[in-house]
Amino acid sequence: MSFTEQYGAFAILVIVGCVLYAVIMLGNRLMRPSVPTPLKLTTYECGIEAVGTGWSQMNIRYYVFAFLFVIFDVEAIFLFPWAVVIGDLDGNTTPSALYALVAMFLFIGTLLEGLMYAWKKGVLKWE
Repeated sequence: MSFTEQYGAFAILVIVGCVLYAVIMLGNRLMRPSVPTPLKLTTYECGIEAVGTGWSQMNIRYYVFAFLFVIFDVEAIFLFPWAVVIGDLDGNTTPSALYALVAMFLFIGTLLEGLMYAWKKGVLKWE
């Protein structure tokens, strides 16, 4: 299969996927019941009637805490494929198992340095 044929197959797959998505969404719109009432258009949150506006000031620590969670979640995601690949490495492969081990320890060390910095700055205190 040539290079252009591979792109052609990919383009056909993308077109079929878009058409399938459009057909499913159109079928959903045609078959769903639609009975709009004023009660359905009201704001509903956790069984409690909404009072006031939806705008409120949030503490920046929530965002920083969430950001730190995402960083360490991504770290965990990177550890799994590394653990699978390092089992296949030996002294004759490129890169060597020692190189992969040192690279992962540098990666984990950099993340731990960031965690220690956040801890030292008091970001992890939940008040």
